[in-house]
Amino acid sequence: METFFRFLFEMLTTFFSGLVHVVKAIIASFGMTFNFKSYSSIVSFYKKDFSGMEWVFVGLAILIMVIIVAGIIFLLLILVKKYIRLRKTLVEQETLLEELAELNNQVVNLMKEKEDILAMKVSQLGLKPNESSTIEENKDEENKEGEEELSDENIRFSKLHSIDKQYINYKVEDYGNAFTLVELVDMFRNFAAGQLGLFYKEEMIRLFISALASTKLIILQGISGTGKTSLAYAWGKFLSNDSCVASVQPSWRDRTEVFGYFNEFTKKFNETDVLKEIYKAGYTDDVYTVILDEMNISRVEYYFAEMLSILEMPNKDEWIIELVASSWDSDPKNIINGKLKIVPNVWYIGTINNDDSTFMVTDKVYDRAMPIDINEKGQVFKPREVLPQKINYKYLNGLFEEAMNSYSVSEDTLDKIEKMDDYVIQHFRIAFGNRIVSHMKKFVPVYMACGGEELDGVDYFIARKILRKFEQLNISYIRDEVDGYIEFLDTTFGKGKMKECIEYLLRLKKNT
Repeated sequence: METFFRFLFEMLTTFFSGLVHVVKAIIASFGMTFNFKSYSSIVSFYKKDFSGMEWVFVGLAILIMVIIVAGIIFLLLILVKKYIRLRKTLVEQETLLEELAELNNQVVNLMKEKEDILAMKVSQLGLKPNESSTIEENKDEENKEGEEELSDENIRFSKLHSIDKQYINYKVEDYGNAFTLVELVDMFRNFAAGQLGLFYKEEMIRLFISALASTKLIILQGISGTGKTSLAYAWGKFLSNDSCVASVQPSWRDRTEVFGYFNEFTKKFNETDVLKEIYKAGYTDDVYTVILDEMNISRVEYYFAEMLSILEMPNKDEWIIELVASSWDSDPKNIINGKLKIVPNVWYIGTINNDDSTFMVTDKVYDRAMPIDINEKGQVFKPREVLPQKINYKYLNGLFEEAMNSYSVSEDTLDKIEKMDDYVIQHFRIAFGNRIVSHMKKFVPVYMACGGEELDGVDYFIARKILRKFEQLNISYIRDEVDGYIEFLDTTFGKGKMKECIEYLLRLKKNT
């Protein structure tokens, strides 16, 4: 071991001696760098031999050295400042992490206290804390006796629960309707004018009724002040069943704005008026209307996307939306396993103003809806007195189905539409799918049953559902094709017969 200790002593002596020399060298270098007395002696020694120009160079040399020293000091100061800032940031982060950990501990403690309180509350009911208290809801008046009354704490759908109570003994009533679609157009038009002072042309009411037959989503669009919202509002008044008005807000982003959402904190479902209207419609055979006022002030495909998909399903038994992930015993009667069936006796009517404050409605929405343009006010006329009507959905839907069977689109017209489809694909690279054709086969027959002509219905439908797609194109590149397309329409359907299409094309061309 003696040999090892001598070795260790010599190694450490050499190591520390080197460190001492390094420190001395650094100190000596700083001493030499800032030895102003030495600089003064050197200048004094040579000053007698300097000429005038050489003194200028002497000054420059001294200035350069001062700049170098100042630069080094400046860099050192920056490094120190950055280190201090970095250290401060690390300290702040450590402080935040400590505060976060403390908050997490407080949350854990609060949750524990909440569980203790709930356990005490359950114990007061004579139950064990780990047992679930099940209180069955009164589903039928005959089973009321002997059942425990539901408390507000056990009900998460309070509005829908009140509808269950309201309709507990309700029986669907047959109103004995006997009118035709032509008479329905006349009655609604006279009712709107006589009872509400709203004047619409007969053609506008005919288009509106036909749109109801073709799809569950109607879009009323046009300039402000022409009575878009008023038309949907008047329809509800005419049916003795006021429309549910949902004023769309710019903040609407998802389906919770339409149906509501379950609040995990309160354990209650925030029900909207739209949800309440749909639920109530499930009890009756009446016709209901939901108005999405200024529907494009937010993106329709965001908040109404799920409904757009559901309403397109051919099997109405599949029109189901999930409201909550699980079921409670106290849930409303018609919410099964957290799901609600969307009933077919509800129509959704959206109003659109096309200006800088709104979003463009996408093809996805237009393809599933029936747009109706309202750009002019109806002329005042003297209406006959018509009172509000009670109309069964089954009867109205039966009129629509009867019209589709009796006034189906002729084969000749379908052939012409197929030729037009080929022309549009060839010249404009636009095609329309089976969904649009299916809507047309509903819209046009009902339009005819309401007193209109087949070609007029086809003309309006094509202008609003197919030619509207031209707005997506760069019209400046296809404007030369517009005149040829108008000539094709005149040749295929008859000179001037497709006036809605021709007016739309000319307006489109004019705006380029």
